[in-house]
Amino acid sequence: MENLENPANVASFTAWDYVVFTLMLVISAAIGVYYAFAQRGQRNSRDFLVGGRSMTAVPVALSLTASFMSAITVLGTPVEVYCYGASFILTCLSFILMVGISSELFLPIFYRLGITSTYEYLEMRFNKATRLFGTMLFIIQTLLYTGLVIYAPALALNQVTGIDLWGAVISTGVVCTFYCTLGGLKAVVWTDVFQVLIMLTGFLAVIIQSVLVQGGVSVIISDSTQGGRINLWDFDPNPLRRHTFWTILIGGTFIWTSAYGINQAQVQRYVSCRSLLHAKMSLYVNLLSLWAINLCSVFCGLCLYSVYKNCDPWMAKKVSSQDQLMPYLVLDILRDYPGVPGLFVAAAYSGTLSTVSSSVNALAAVTVADLIRPYFSLSEQQLSWASKGLSVFYGAVCIGMAGLASLMGGLLQAAISIVGTIGGPLLGLFTLGILFPCANSKGGLVGLVTGLVTSLWVCIGSQIYHPPPESTRPLALETHDCNFSMAENALLNLTYSKQMDHINSDQQEQALDRPFLADNWYSLSYLYFCPMGTIVAIVVGLIVSLLSGGRRLKLEPGLTVIKEDLTFYKIYKILKQRASADKLDLVGEKEKKSGETNLAFCDVELDITKIQAHRAIT
Repeated sequence: MENLENPANVASFTAWDYVVFTLMLVISAAIGVYYAFAQRGQRNSRDFLVGGRSMTAVPVALSLTASFMSAITVLGTPVEVYCYGASFILTCLSFILMVGISSELFLPIFYRLGITSTYEYLEMRFNKATRLFGTMLFIIQTLLYTGLVIYAPALALNQVTGIDLWGAVISTGVVCTFYCTLGGLKAVVWTDVFQVLIMLTGFLAVIIQSVLVQGGVSVIISDSTQGGRINLWDFDPNPLRRHTFWTILIGGTFIWTSAYGINQAQVQRYVSCRSLLHAKMSLYVNLLSLWAINLCSVFCGLCLYSVYKNCDPWMAKKVSSQDQLMPYLVLDILRDYPGVPGLFVAAAYSGTLSTVSSSVNALAAVTVADLIRPYFSLSEQQLSWASKGLSVFYGAVCIGMAGLASLMGGLLQAAISIVGTIGGPLLGLFTLGILFPCANSKGGLVGLVTGLVTSLWVCIGSQIYHPPPESTRPLALETHDCNFSMAENALLNLTYSKQMDHINSDQQEQALDRPFLADNWYSLSYLYFCPMGTIVAIVVGLIVSLLSGGRRLKLEPGLTVIKEDLTFYKIYKILKQRASADKLDLVGEKEKKSGETNLAFCDVELDITKIQAHRAIT
């Protein structure tokens, strides 16, 4: 390939790319304007925040996918596969477990209670202090995560177009805030539908062109296998290993359940459905779209490796960060197709718009429901205006939080660490309330705090003392086929050698200074931050509850899981009713037909007996 012989010759954005990219922004904003006029008669905050509970399953399902399949998925997952292998595809298995747990345990209770904020449940189940603490944790978690999500596509745009990095950050926040403030949840949901389609289209454009350039899917799979990227079945139970079958399956299930089972951005969509059936169906349809996007992003990572297996652009100093590899690939292989690079950047941008708008809408919802409505006497129309004002406020705060995101490491690991560290203890608190009737407010609050302290301890420790290479196991990257000049190649090798010597000497010095916990506790796989916080919160919460009289606790009905909520129980009841009905029908049929099979009691013989009796009388 000519462009690989000289990696510096990568094209830049053309006019058509800007047209495609701008068109995506205009359509997203237009959806917000449409719903602003279509719903100008809405008079209360409930219409604005939960769409009047009139949404159907399919758009809500695609919106559920878009909420957490952000630019981090578009840019970060392919790089994860490129550097560490395709084991991340096993998250598809954790998605199955997540959907089952969320639809059976959490969704029925939240929908039955008809709440606007997830954290209303915490006051019903525990007390007001627990509700406020949970709300504040959600706000902090969402602001940190959303800042990272805004920063990711801005980084991509800066790489491929030369647009000012912070100009892109600000424009992202402004567009999201615009349509979210105007149209409320319905605008967010339908914009998400459009943006999921854009994300899939962008992935497919990269995959199709990569397959054509490399000569077929089999070539890409062969290159990836030879490069050690098809490393799916690593069953090592060591919890210090970054990615194994068990860390992805177990850790992924906890992380995604905290994101889809109790997170306000997702629960807000469930309760917007017109019925519980639609709400459950939205989760199962969402599973299919999650699989589609995850499969596409992982295969894009394999395409990335196949194209650059002998000439890594990052080691060749053609990009300043590994998170810029995907936009670099797009401009490399699609430069002869005007508008297509713009489509991919629009896909990354779409992922960000959908996530940020969901976050802004969810932040406004919890603030109104948990921090304003209980303490201020405002009319429904005033609360509606407060919701819109808060959307603007949180949009501005999220833009500011993108500054912190620029200080974080790899996009994917940073995002999952944020979600898991705070989401894990919250998942433990909700699980404690839903599954254990003996859990009281003291146990819930102490469990939440203990789980949070534990997960923060290991997360911060892992940032200070990075896990050793034997735990992370990055795969080899090559530059021997970049066709540099002899001087450039010698300089690159010398620079790389010095960097490795410096890294090795630093590691040796750090190894002497590293405490015992650094190579054990702080080296725990980042995917286990969430399960650890969840389990600690549940165990400590149960112990404290039992010691503080939790067995005598009497709860209002509907606050814990009941067998009638479970789909399997409903199926069992239906089958049992049908079996009983069939049995009754069979008995009735036998009774109806009785006497016909025994000739001694047939109708004809009875008639003859009557005739003979009549003749005897006469």
